[in-house]
Amino acid sequence: MTKDVPFAIALIPAFVLIGFMGMAVWLFGDASAGGPAQIVLLVAAGAANIIGLAYGMKWSALEEAVVHSVSRAVPASLILLAVGALIGTWMMSGTAPAMIYYGLGLISPQWFYPAAAVICACVSVSIGSSWTTAGTVGLALVGAATIMGLSPEITAGAVVGGSYFGDKLSPLSDSTNLAAAVVGVNLFDHVRHMLTTTIPSLIIATIIFAGFSLTQGGEAAPVDAIAQTRETLKAAYDLGPLTMLPLAAVFILAIRKFPPYPTIAIGALLGGLVAVIRQPEIVRVFADPAGELPYAAAMVKGVWQALSTGFQSSLGVAELDRLLTRGGMASMMTIIWMVIAALSFAASMEATGLLERLTAPLINRIRGVGSLVSATVFSAIAMNIFSATQYMAIIIPGRIYLKEYQKRGLAPVNLSRTVEDAGTMTSALVPWTTCGVFMAGALGVPTLDYLPFAFVNLLNPALAIVYGFFGIALVRQKETAPEGAAA
Repeated sequence: MTKDVPFAIALIPAFVLIGFMGMAVWLFGDASAGGPAQIVLLVAAGAANIIGLAYGMKWSALEEAVVHSVSRAVPASLILLAVGALIGTWMMSGTAPAMIYYGLGLISPQWFYPAAAVICACVSVSIGSSWTTAGTVGLALVGAATIMGLSPEITAGAVVGGSYFGDKLSPLSDSTNLAAAVVGVNLFDHVRHMLTTTIPSLIIATIIFAGFSLTQGGEAAPVDAIAQTRETLKAAYDLGPLTMLPLAAVFILAIRKFPPYPTIAIGALLGGLVAVIRQPEIVRVFADPAGELPYAAAMVKGVWQALSTGFQSSLGVAELDRLLTRGGMASMMTIIWMVIAALSFAASMEATGLLERLTAPLINRIRGVGSLVSATVFSAIAMNIFSATQYMAIIIPGRIYLKEYQKRGLAPVNLSRTVEDAGTMTSALVPWTTCGVFMAGALGVPTLDYLPFAFVNLLNPALAIVYGFFGIALVRQKETAPEGAAA
């Protein structure tokens, strides 16, 4: 920017975003993420660009910023396409039905929600990826909940919370390594310090989920209905050990820190191979119901179609067919549109300097430790809203507030923990962030529908603020005397 923009002017794109997004939700409901929300983001980006032009910026500079920002969407877009392909082939191969089948047999409706949170937490810690956990185990848990007659929204909230618990605490997680690197702290010191807010968040959330399970478990589908569903799946699919090969391959590759895109793509291709070997009749009926193609051609067409446009189940049981008819790369195109629109808005806000202008008053009003932690939390949440990616929600607050923490005699691990408490944990709660659109697409539950039940993600930033004001679990720098200013 060539001139300072008044704060009131800098607020205009934010008001455009919030106002029109609210109107989109009111007019379109859950369908708002299918196009209206993307239009809102582009309109808000246009408002930011107009302000930039009015204050002396050149269009070429704004355009270059948007192109550079959108180019960062390519890795996420490839992952989303691979997940769509994986869901399609796993539905056809029996991998997802097997996970649902065994889940229905192992998890009681009375303890389903807390079990979903804990299972996802354990898996995510072991592999370091919330996306992989939600797209595999989480997908099966939401399907099992639907069959049991339990709430998919509450289950999705438990899955998201458990997945991000592990993603945040696992040394294999990219966000965990990023936060430690940005602030300049030892990775394992960072992880140990995060335990103080993250474990209480999971414990409290699990207790809340247990309350939901105890009150809603009695409303679950009758035991006979669940048993009948399991028998239908068992009769339709060969649920032998080979059907779990794609899942095992994804977990092994993730644990070995193989890149996400090839990991998920390999899982998708293995799903197609297993479908041809173990479920040839399902593949044939799906690809060539009239029986006109040669056997080999029908197998190729079936896998190809599941990868591209998804699998369509024809078991004859309406509820199961709705559950298993999913996936395909095409199913992720609306989500990719959301990512591109969100990053366009983020680029416009950053290039015009409006994002920095909006955060400056927070820094100027910091008076003590409590307000410093609160400012960090709200800045990270704002970064998720306005930059649409958790990486910016970690990087920007991590760099902006480092000196402020040092001034108050606070060790850097307090900052690295706080940016994860807020930046990482709320990234899946904003419908237009890459994490929000991924979770909604993978689980089949809109972001705003599972948001009220993502208790781990909601509690974590709240606990960070409470800890800041009451001086709980704050590490002081040995070489600097703590500042005595009141919170």
